[in-house]
Amino acid sequence: MTDRALAVVRPGSLTTVQDLGRPGHAHLGVPRSGALDAPAAALVNRLVGNPREAAVLETTLDGCAVRPRSAVTVAVGGAPCRVTVDGHPVAWGAPVRVPAGAVLDVGAAVFGVRGYVAVSGGIAVEPVLGSRSTDLLSGLGPPPLTLDAVLPLGPATGRHARVDVAPQPGPPAELLLRVTPGPRADWFTADAVRTLTTRAYRVSSASNRIGLRTEGPALERARLGELPSEGLVLGAVQVPPDGRPVVFLADHPTTGGYPVIAVVRTADLPAAAQARPGTPVRFLAVRRR
Repeated sequence: MTDRALAVVRPGSLTTVQDLGRPGHAHLGVPRSGALDAPAAALVNRLVGNPREAAVLETTLDGCAVRPRSAVTVAVGGAPCRVTVDGHPVAWGAPVRVPAGAVLDVGAAVFGVRGYVAVSGGIAVEPVLGSRSTDLLSGLGPPPLTLDAVLPLGPATGRHARVDVAPQPGPPAELLLRVTPGPRADWFTADAVRTLTTRAYRVSSASNRIGLRTEGPALERARLGELPSEGLVLGAVQVPPDGRPVVFLADHPTTGGYPVIAVVRTADLPAAAQARPGTPVRFLAVRRR
């Protein structure tokens, strides 16, 4: 049995393996998946000397704990949290050496939602359709972490970054999402379109990797008929029967039957990954590029 592996000591409420995802398979009904906060995942990979496409762990709210079978370099980023090695505090947002057999504990997020853990060599689970990402919607990729699971690691090929702490953006106090009109904006009244971009919403506790659900004023439809299922893109703002907008994230379905009123700029979606329930949300209308 290889010593290039991690044993899971504490899986956390939802910890998954994520990389850049598997875009380009929507015609097969396969979501893109991948790290919700892609810049945070890329940064921790860079800190430990991994290529950008290496797989990392994505934690949700309460972190996780793992024990490497050989000495590794790790970096924890994304949502700020307490990080320890065998109970001793170590740096967050910087490369840290973890001896063989020691327990790396990634604590609960102090702010934000999702943390990212990169390990030198990357998480080397078997890829599916070119990606090691866990997809909660389709079930592709490895399952979420469970107690005593063992994750193989790839060979460490690069040197870790020579920095004390890498600056990272903080989780949003207010989530600002720039939107352009969606393909079914005409299915809504003019008042509904105006409401979307002028009124405040909040992140719902029902949000997940599939979509960021909101609480706030319902959007009134001008057309009440059925809409045939049609293709969806990352960042699509779909409006279900309750009238509250849902922003589709990495594990979103490839098709859907509710009208899409707007589409969020891709650059604004990493912040959505870190927005806790109750965070104010504003949709800002911008022109098409």
